Amino acid sequence: MGNPLGVRRDFDVLESRRLEAARLLREGSSQAEVARRVGVHRQSVSRWAKELGASGIKGLRKAGRAGRKPLLSLADRQRVERKLKQGAQARGYETALWTTSRVADLIEEECGVKHHPAHVWRILQEMGWSCQRPARRALERDEGKIERWKKKRWPKLKKKPKARVER
Repeated sequence: MGNPLGVRRDFDVLESRRLEAARLLREGSSQAEVARRVGVHRQSVSRWAKELGASGIKGLRKAGRAGRKPLLSLADRQRVERKLKQGAQARGYETALWTTSRVADLIEEECGVKHHPAHVWRILQEMGWSCQRPARRALERDEGKIERWKKKRWPKLKKKPKARVER
């Protein structure tokens, strides 16, 4: 069983599975039978049975959020997103490109929370932002001349397939 790397756990489903196991145990089913019916290892059912005996159903309820609490609140994230939408140049950068280092600086200035740029990337992904790079184009680029070249000059230069000789 286990939890594959990167797969988020559904704590409500896990809790309902433990509560179903508790119901079956109270009805007199063996631990092995409970394990088969709820789809877990027998050792898990053994742990749950001990917890059920010590704390009752309350001991099998979900503990709440797993892991460390986020340092940025929802309001902080919304404030950061508004600033991101204003653009990097609005914050005094030469280019419009938001780098993770720039976003880390923004978060620190706006929210007082220091994050490593690699973690900033995770935060941006959670907010629905993706990696985008502006197209590199020469400042001297003349779109009209390029279009004329494509329509007039390119067809003359382009090699045409040789005519097939049928035998």
